[in-house]
Amino acid sequence: MTDFTFQISARDGAARTGQIMTAHGPAATPAFMPVGTAATVKGMTAPDVAATGAQIVLGNTYHLMLRPSAERIDRLGGLHKFMNWPGPILTDSGGYQVMSLSKLRTLTERGVMFQSHIDGASYHLTPERAVEIQHLLDSDITMVLDECPAYGGDKDAVARSLDLTLAWAQRCKDAFVKRPGYALFGIVQGGVFDDLRQRSAESLIGIDFPGYAVGGLAVGEGQEIMFRVLESSVPHLPADRPRYLMGVGTPDDILGAVTRGIDMFDCVMPTRSGRTGKGFTRRGEINIRNARHAEDPRPIDENCACLACTGYSRAYLNHLFKAEEMLGAMLLTRHNVTYYQDHMRDIRAAIAAGRLADFAAETRAEWSKGDIPPI
Repeated sequence: MTDFTFQISARDGAARTGQIMTAHGPAATPAFMPVGTAATVKGMTAPDVAATGAQIVLGNTYHLMLRPSAERIDRLGGLHKFMNWPGPILTDSGGYQVMSLSKLRTLTERGVMFQSHIDGASYHLTPERAVEIQHLLDSDITMVLDECPAYGGDKDAVARSLDLTLAWAQRCKDAFVKRPGYALFGIVQGGVFDDLRQRSAESLIGIDFPGYAVGGLAVGEGQEIMFRVLESSVPHLPADRPRYLMGVGTPDDILGAVTRGIDMFDCVMPTRSGRTGKGFTRRGEINIRNARHAEDPRPIDENCACLACTGYSRAYLNHLFKAEEMLGAMLLTRHNVTYYQDHMRDIRAAIAAGRLADFAAETRAEWSKGDIPPI
């Protein structure tokens, strides 16, 4: 079995394109990972996800430990077999979900006690248990357990949270079972404070991880602050390791983060938007529920090769959403995930050609034009 590796094939400024290799195959970078929180990318089969061009997906420790449980998935052959996804899987450790979803959260140096948002049952998630769960799931990329402070916290509170995250990172490293093709990533925290972010990065490098994530962003701080934090964090991370920006974001967020040296992304936006009627196109966003689409025979995006665009009209999707037919959400989700993968493919090509700045300007100019109504 191959080792976990990261190879860079081209650079353009701070941006890089290359490939990660895992126990379950490769993924080209920069990569967008569709979110399969509960072992499914909502509204899509695994072959449908692969057909969009996605090579790696994300699952979540918090949700899968609650149901059906990591032990059950392990008995059934692991997460890849369980969800019929043969490619690489990255699993988030659940730190963010414990903060945002759970009830009565209690933090200690040992771990976090919380009540399930589903049934109120009590759980104790330690760094060691988080790693064990991800091992049972057979995750190609395991994430350390981190404490994700809410946006707007004072610096002293964020610093205390960071100390906890760094202590947990070492314990995760000690608990991780090394095997070919599998990796454990550290997570840089520190809120919006540049010196804390730098301390976090330097401390994690001292522990030594095969990859590094930047967490605690896209939680309400806005794009300008997010980019500033990346500019103060990414230069402190090793140039030869993949960098993952967690939970981000819009196509423009991704484009800006790539230019600042980020290699991996995940976000629920393309799937959540697909369920609520928002579509992403090369001319910006549309709301397929709007009346102007009701008699529009055009596809969502004339330059898209997905099933929704090659087989159906805007008028049909508008009808499906108005009639509350589940097919509407399924088709629009498939289009959005395809759009995100096309966006990443075009970004990789622009980096390889040394024209990322021109591509970014051209892409933003097209978005700014907005959708063109039918004649």
